[in-house]
Amino acid sequence: MSDDLKDLVTSFIQGDRTAFAELVGRFQKKVYSVAYQMLGNHLDADEVAQETFVRIYERRSQLNDVNYFASFLMRIATNYAIDLIRKRQKKYVSVEEESEIQTSASVELSEKIDRPDQIYEKREILRKIKQTIEQLPPRQRVTVILHDIEGFSKAEVAEILGCPQATVRSNLHIARSKLRKWLGPDF
Repeated sequence: MSDDLKDLVTSFIQGDRTAFAELVGRFQKKVYSVAYQMLGNHLDADEVAQETFVRIYERRSQLNDVNYFASFLMRIATNYAIDLIRKRQKKYVSVEEESEIQTSASVELSEKIDRPDQIYEKREILRKIKQTIEQLPPRQRVTVILHDIEGFSKAEVAEILGCPQATVRSNLHIARSKLRKWLGPDF
């Protein structure tokens, strides 16, 4: 963690609202991205991002070491997203949201799109992968998203989730095995 960020977090813990606004600016996209990957829609991702920063502000006195601010923040975000997943387990994505997800997914897969058939194929692949990830239990889902999609190390994921690295490795192994089985040999 840079000295600049450490100073900013220290000021935030002491109640500096300007420092809080700066931290929101620096971390909002990352929190939103993880939430979107976990939940699959913009409305829920916005809710997680907003609630995360409300909770981080309320719990700033619980942050004992400024070096762990990012992990503290991501733990709050992922726990809230897991709570939403559990509450909405039975709900499904509406046709309108599905279309929005597929459209953004095709852009994520490739910056250069040549033909409509390639667009369709990439949308279908990404849609299938996202649907398959959504079938994982919440802890396995968040572990795969944080490690394989967002690029956090196993140590960082363990810190974010508040569990041993062995649990992260186990969750990754089990989740990846399920994904391979569910997606089949074509993936």
